[in-house]
Amino acid sequence: MSSPPTLPRAQQARSRRTQQQILDAGTSLLEEGGAEALTVAAVAARAGVAVGSVYRRFGDKDRLLAALQHDMIDQFRADIIERFTPIATDPASLVAAAVVGLTETYEAHERLMQVFMTAGASDAAVAHVGSQASIDAGKVFLKFLEPVTVCVPSPDPETRLDFIYRLICGTCAHRIVNGEKFESERALPWKKLTEELVTVARSYLLGEGWH
Repeated sequence: MSSPPTLPRAQQARSRRTQQQILDAGTSLLEEGGAEALTVAAVAARAGVAVGSVYRRFGDKDRLLAALQHDMIDQFRADIIERFTPIATDPASLVAAAVVGLTETYEAHERLMQVFMTAGASDAAVAHVGSQASIDAGKVFLKFLEPVTVCVPSPDPETRLDFIYRLICGTCAHRIVNGEKFESERALPWKKLTEELVTVARSYLLGEGWH
């Protein structure tokens, strides 16, 4: 059996550019109007391509939405890895860096994450992809904080590290889905939220005085 013909390099490059234009257009529409604003026709118009081009590459709206979720998660993972580059420093600074890295990544992707978290409440497939991304990010978070394990005043430091990761993720997810003043009228911008989470994480993981 003969092999399928290989596209010329220039044609491959054009195809990749077109695919990225479609993803960028879909991302913009989601950020501006949520999942309701995402239609194949709207994406094609925003990307400046034919509707058939979108269908050939991504199929219907559901598969396009899934592709956009995976694209966002790829960027989220890249951000996590970049922000969690190992550094040699004291435990208190390591904990602070981990918290800041996590909350800043959530904040950077806030609008798209709101779309997918909301969609995940009624779509098991979207929720599953989001869960796997969160689990993967947790592994990076826990690896980053491995040097802190010996300083945690608990017979089970891994459980404490896992809990603080859950606490940060849960707090950020709640903020993204429900907004800043869902449970209180007091202002709590991302910067202040991060500062308070750093204090909580240091106290919980390192105890009084933060060693």
